[in-house]
Amino acid sequence: MIKRRIVVFCFIFWPTAILAETIEPFTSDGCSSFPDGTLAQKNLWLKCCVEHDKSYWQGGTKQQRLDADIQLKQCVESVGKPRIAELMLAGVRVGGSPYWPTKFRWGYGWDYPKGYAELSNQEKEQASKAWQNYLKSLTNNSKE
Repeated sequence: MIKRRIVVFCFIFWPTAILAETIEPFTSDGCSSFPDGTLAQKNLWLKCCVEHDKSYWQGGTKQQRLDADIQLKQCVESVGKPRIAELMLAGVRVGGSPYWPTKFRWGYGWDYPKGYAELSNQEKEQASKAWQNYLKSLTNNSKE
């Protein structure tokens, strides 16, 4: 009877430990459904959006999302566009929930739904490695 319980326990719980979630490679669509800049300066705040995408791709807590959204706003303000910054902040606060099944939701690098949660050390390590791989790919592409 004890052996049967051990086998059942291992069958139920062991596979979930093996199938740990893995973050997808980093992707960015710039400012999603919003322009990346003005007509005169087409990529004026694009770097702000890519940095914001990095935070959204990785995910984390509700506070970390708020911090990322405020950093986006401040970054766009720093290029001289405070009204645009306010619009962008409103957009990401409404459209970036981890519960929307979109490609730009909070935690989009993980399987849906990720929700709000502190990343484990393993998840942080995965995200860090994936980000480094993304940066390397940029370097490799610029050499070609």
